Amino acid sequence: MSAGLKRLLRDLSALPLEGRVRARVRELLASDPGRVFSALRRPTVGALIRCSRSGRVEPRLASVLAAELGLDADPSLPCLSTRRPEGAFHPVERDLVLATVDVNPLALVEAHPDKDGNAVDLGGHDARAWCDALREALGVIEAYAPVVREEIDLVIQQVVPVGYDEERHLSASYAEAVGTIYLTLHPNVMTMTEALIHEHQHNKLNALFDLDPILENDFDERYASPVRPDPRPLFGILLAVHAFLPVEALYRRRLDAGAAHLERRYAQIVEKNREGAAVLLEHARPTAVGRGLLDEIARLS
Repeated sequence: MSAGLKRLLRDLSALPLEGRVRARVRELLASDPGRVFSALRRPTVGALIRCSRSGRVEPRLASVLAAELGLDADPSLPCLSTRRPEGAFHPVERDLVLATVDVNPLALVEAHPDKDGNAVDLGGHDARAWCDALREALGVIEAYAPVVREEIDLVIQQVVPVGYDEERHLSASYAEAVGTIYLTLHPNVMTMTEALIHEHQHNKLNALFDLDPILENDFDERYASPVRPDPRPLFGILLAVHAFLPVEALYRRRLDAGAAHLERRYAQIVEKNREGAAVLLEHARPTAVGRGLLDEIARLS
């Protein structure tokens, strides 16, 4: 996470920012650098910087960054620091919020064949119902995967609601928006628990991927996925296995605690993890950083 913030600062310094924002960044780097890095850590800022790497500055970057750095008093700006637009961010637990505004320019870009983007949508439920469901799922994680719960505090800052569905659950995260999770609301607490861990793991891997390619495989190579109906690049298989191994560990601990009704779902997860790990370990050409990751996956699966 620290290395990623340093890269974001380099990216920011290379962008043609408006004069007052550039001056403010320089002033704070000299007097209070932690405030700059805190702003860069916000997904509302980080996503806009990563999306500006092509050289085209995202239109909202200057205004959102100005709000985070104390330059702009406009209460409507989606600022995740101490001044937040009223009604836009709902506290869930600790620093995590439910965000009903989203500045991620890629939110409507969708790779999953069963979805059509991730527009903000409470799905007919109020923010309190969402926050209660998220707190219940986080409680399960804290009880049975406490290290993952600690990691969520470090990595995830906002959950963006994208609808309600009783039959299935769809969630998403974006490599550019580290710190943000997109979730649908579901009545089953274990479904919500799985989704939180799954997307948190994606955020972790995306943060690492921002610094190292992990795999040297061609992105056009396609392999059968244990969790998706469409053939996936090997990095997609890695995302799936990496996401579900801690889910498997949580289920195993719940079974050890006497939750026998979860045995069927646990068996399904184990089967998918072994299937995905076999494909990954057979075909992956890892970097030096990726080698350590694959060795751990091999051990855990």
